[in-house]
Amino acid sequence: MSLRRRGVPWDRQRSTWREARPALIAAALKRAQDRPSGNWYVLGASAAVAPGRPFGRTVAGTEVVAWRGPGGRLVAGPGACPHLGAPLKDAVVSRGTLLCHWHGLALPGDAATGWCPLPAHDDGVLAWVRLDAAGGEEPLERPVLPPRPVAGATLAAVHDVTGTCEPADVVANRLDPWHGGWLHPYSFVDLTVEEPDGDDGLAVRVSFKVAGRVVVPVRAVFSAPGPRTVVMRITDGEGRGSVVETHATPLTPENHGRPRTAVIEAVLATSDRPGFAVARAAAPLLRPLMRAAAGRLWRDDLAYAERRWALREAGRFPG
Repeated sequence: MSLRRRGVPWDRQRSTWREARPALIAAALKRAQDRPSGNWYVLGASAAVAPGRPFGRTVAGTEVVAWRGPGGRLVAGPGACPHLGAPLKDAVVSRGTLLCHWHGLALPGDAATGWCPLPAHDDGVLAWVRLDAAGGEEPLERPVLPPRPVAGATLAAVHDVTGTCEPADVVANRLDPWHGGWLHPYSFVDLTVEEPDGDDGLAVRVSFKVAGRVVVPVRAVFSAPGPRTVVMRITDGEGRGSVVETHATPLTPENHGRPRTAVIEAVLATSDRPGFAVARAAAPLLRPLMRAAAGRLWRDDLAYAERRWALREAGRFPG
C-alpha cells in the first residue's frame, strides 16, 4: 500500500550513527565470513551467458570462460586455450562447441585436449562457477542459495558493477542498513532498524520513494547466508516475499595489492496484486529500469565500499 507523506529535510532526519556501531557491523561480517561457500562464485547473470557466444570473466585471479552447450547446459572452464593460450572469451560457439579463434581447437565441454571443465551451476537467475583452488574450502555440490520467490511469479533483473575493494567491504556495506536514509535519500525515508534478534537478521522498517511524496512502507530483513552474499527479503508490506541478493565476486587473487570486486545484484520482485502479471509480461521494458535503480544505489554504495578498503589499506580503519 502506498502513502503520501510530507518530506523531512535531509539534515533534520533522525541520526543513526549511534546505532550503526562498528563492532556490531564487524561481528555480523565475521559471522558471514565464517559460513561456507563451498568454493562457489557468482560468474554473472544467467542471461549474460547467452546461446551462441562465450562469456569471460577473471574470478579470484582465475581466467574463466562459460558458454551454453547442447540443450542450453551451462559449461565453464579455464579461459585460456590449452594449445597456445588464446583468450577463449573471444572464441566462437558452434552447435554447443567452443571453437578457438586462433587455430580452431574444438572444446565440446568435457575433459579433452588438455582442457578440463569446472563445476558450473545455473539457478535460472545467476550463473555460478566453483573454484576449489581459489576458495580453499570443502567443496559443495551446489551453491548455498537463499529461498527465493516462486520462479513463475517473479520479475528478475541483475545489475553488475565493479569496484576497487574486497568482497568483505561490499558485505559490510549491505550489513549496515542504517546508512539508507542518509546516503540514499532519493530512495529511502523513515528508516528504522529493529534491535537484532540473535546472531542473524537485521530487520528494517523503511519507506521506498515511488514518485514525489508517494512512498511504500515495508519491513525487510537483511541476512548473510555466506561469506560473499547478503540477502534482503521483504517480510511485510508491498512486494512481500521479494528478494534482493547481493553477491560480491573477487576478480583479483587474495591479498592482491589493488583488489577488484564485482558486485552482482539480483532483484527478484514478486507481488500478490492481480496487476503484477501485467508487470511480468512487460519484463523486457521493466528490467532496464530495475537495473538503473540498482545502479544509482550502487554508485553511492560502491563509493562506501571503496572508501572502506582505502582507509583500511592506509591503516586508518580496523578490519
